[in-house]
Amino acid sequence: MQTQPLETDVEITSALTVEELEQVKAKGFKTVICNCKPGESAEFPGEEAYRRKATEIGLQWAHIPVTPGDYSQADIAAFAEALKQLPRPILAFCRTGKRATHLWAYAKRQAEQCDLAELFTAAKAAGFDLEEHRRGLEDQPT
Repeated sequence: MQTQPLETDVEITSALTVEELEQVKAKGFKTVICNCKPGESAEFPGEEAYRRKATEIGLQWAHIPVTPGDYSQADIAAFAEALKQLPRPILAFCRTGKRATHLWAYAKRQAEQCDLAELFTAAKAAGFDLEEHRRGLEDQPT
């Protein structure tokens, strides 16, 4: 499991297995945010086993399932609320890390009106390009 930082105490990774939640805990994360949709791949049939395991080992769990590239204001607000309310450090994941990065950028923009250059730099350092979402990020309501 490789993680990439987006900001202090918020990192992203690609698909996790239930068993890898032990590693997540051992690395010091306190919360996991999952952006996978149930049944989207063989690796992620659904969240129930993840939620049970997270609870068993003392991790907070948030499930905000989204379709790649299709982020509603409710999805963005839920991610922003998770960033605000859940204990840090936080690890967000989806199949590749892209959705988690996109939602993070939209949530930061919505909640804090973060500078776009900072968001783009952080995303690029994590291996993702936000350019296709520039307009949406610019227009993000606060």
